[in-house]
Amino acid sequence: MPNQKYSVFQPAKPYFDLVRGALGNLVDGEHFFDIVANDVVYEVLYDLGWPRVIHGRADLMASFRGYVESIALQSADNLVVHRTDDGCVIEYEVHGTILATGAKYDNRFCSIIKIENRKIVHWRDYMDSHAAWKALVPGAS
Repeated sequence: MPNQKYSVFQPAKPYFDLVRGALGNLVDGEHFFDIVANDVVYEVLYDLGWPRVIHGRADLMASFRGYVESIALQSADNLVVHRTDDGCVIEYEVHGTILATGAKYDNRFCSIIKIENRKIVHWRDYMDSHAAWKALVPGAS
């Protein structure tokens, strides 16, 4: 990670790098947290421990701190980018480990990203909730 101020988020580096690469020259900044607006709205349309709506970069960083304390990603791949008039839609997968149990974690996402003034102002996230549930709940199927 190019910036030491984000070193605590190292377990999510594959995700951050995938997103930064997907957005290319649509945004300014090196790290994921540099490319989100201060007043970003980050929505997750699933109930698995995250708030449904996160307002602002500071709260988003706090939520990701909890994420990296629970999950370590080894990779993010299978990226598909769909450009839109005001941003893009990205489809991708992440692969990692649930730290508390050692369970393998593989999930698919679709994120709808709105960009203004070369920063992410709105993010709406969909994921395979069943895959997350199986990884997070021992014995779930």
